[in-house]
Amino acid sequence: MLYLPYWATDFLKRADPGLRDAPLVLFERIKGGLRLGAVEPQLLRQGLRIGQNLADARAIFPHLVVQEMNRPALADAFEGLADWHSNASPLVSILKDVNAFGDLVLDVTGVSHLFGGEQAMLRTLLSRLRALGYTVSGAIAPTIGAAWAVSHFARSQVVENASLETILDALPVAGLRISESQISGFLQMGLTTIGQVRQRSRKQLQARFGSSLLLRIDQAFGQIEERMTPRLPPIDHHVDRKLADPVSLMDDVLMITHDLAVKLSFMLEAEGQGAQSFHLFLYRVDHKVMTLSLNSGRLTRDPHHISDLFRHRAQRLGGEYDAGFGIDMVRLAASSIEQLDQVQTGAFSDESGLVDIDRLADRLASRLGTAAVLKTELLASHVPERAARLVPAQAAAAAVSVQTPLLQRPLRLLPFPEQVAITAQVPDGLPALMIWRRAPYRLTKGQGPERLGGEWWRQRARLKLVEPPPPKKPEPGEKPEQPSYVPDLPLCEPFAGTRDYFIVEDGEGRRFWVFRQGLYGSGQQTTWYLHGIFP
Repeated sequence: MLYLPYWATDFLKRADPGLRDAPLVLFERIKGGLRLGAVEPQLLRQGLRIGQNLADARAIFPHLVVQEMNRPALADAFEGLADWHSNASPLVSILKDVNAFGDLVLDVTGVSHLFGGEQAMLRTLLSRLRALGYTVSGAIAPTIGAAWAVSHFARSQVVENASLETILDALPVAGLRISESQISGFLQMGLTTIGQVRQRSRKQLQARFGSSLLLRIDQAFGQIEERMTPRLPPIDHHVDRKLADPVSLMDDVLMITHDLAVKLSFMLEAEGQGAQSFHLFLYRVDHKVMTLSLNSGRLTRDPHHISDLFRHRAQRLGGEYDAGFGIDMVRLAASSIEQLDQVQTGAFSDESGLVDIDRLADRLASRLGTAAVLKTELLASHVPERAARLVPAQAAAAAVSVQTPLLQRPLRLLPFPEQVAITAQVPDGLPALMIWRRAPYRLTKGQGPERLGGEWWRQRARLKLVEPPPPKKPEPGEKPEQPSYVPDLPLCEPFAGTRDYFIVEDGEGRRFWVFRQGLYGSGQQTTWYLHGIFP
């Protein structure tokens, strides 16, 4: 756990050299007044406090430098700092229980030996942040709750399992990450430390302070596991390239990516594995990270294919690519790893061509986007418009086994059935004349009917030909992205009634797929629809 208590003022002073020697405070508009939202430590020691009225603060220190606090911008900058720490640990998260910025969680399991142990790792992380001008404290502990409490209310240290209870019991009750009202309640009872709280009955504590208090206690002492949510995708294997001289051109980055892809391929081949997800991390010298992620349609460890995918993906960046003052480290990582056996590609091998098709889909998706390259996925339904949908070409195959009968079906279905006017020689006979979109078609041949019943067990949900992608989180100051176009398909009517499908042909050889909704003589209204067109 890394705790940056004065992130707001430290970040602004580092971004603007003109503020480094100025007494800086940030204010917010709270309850119709201007209140201090962030104060430098030396000003806190001289009598200012968070939440104080701005006018009172200016009366005490007339030479204050005052700026309005922009919490979204500060939170976004802190997220960039969190991503930059992925060069120390693959799992990094921001703990937002108390504040949107300031608390940084790193999972150091299995990586501390790269720094010479946990003590040396903590020392390194703290030293490099302090060298950048940030006030920081930190702790390595068996639980997230314990690391948070120690980093906030004790000196920076590594907490061992044997000393966990002793150290936590001596800390103030605020170290449990509880609300202000709960802290005030403990102070009124004369309970100031965590150890004093733990001596009380759990039933009494729950009755007065709620189950959230017991949850925080159990999380801090390891009785209940508290999971972190990594900001960047978890990776199983990665290779790095640290650069003595930063690079800025995308061509240089792609050349490094190809070299890293070769190293990653050797690593996967040695373990007999392949991957479907690949991630490229570009670490800038201004302590920010750019991330490019893409997927492959099938398991692969081909370095040329991997580097080609990133090359095509880079063509879509355009103005989004910003190397800042340069990139000093490049990391290529792989996830979604499974066993991949050697494949014979020489004599007597069975070349079906599916691999080439999947690689083509990968290249198109990396260049155009995953939502632009789709494939048809069959669904377990005998209603034609519900029997298939479009999914990204790189999506995994559906787990549902669909048994498709050998029936004549048109290659082109209309987005939804269109009502037509049809006359027949007898009520149940073959159609003889069709009027579609005000144009008459005299039908000379016909085949049918094929009867399909309604799926009474389904809910009345709207049909989705393409699943809309999740909305993208807007950047600070950017307008929210408008939802993508979703076809306005009709609702599924489970009790719509029986359909009788006919294949009909007009005098010019055009073939149509029409159906009659409802049965003659049943008392229901009978309506004809055109559903598809044969080539």
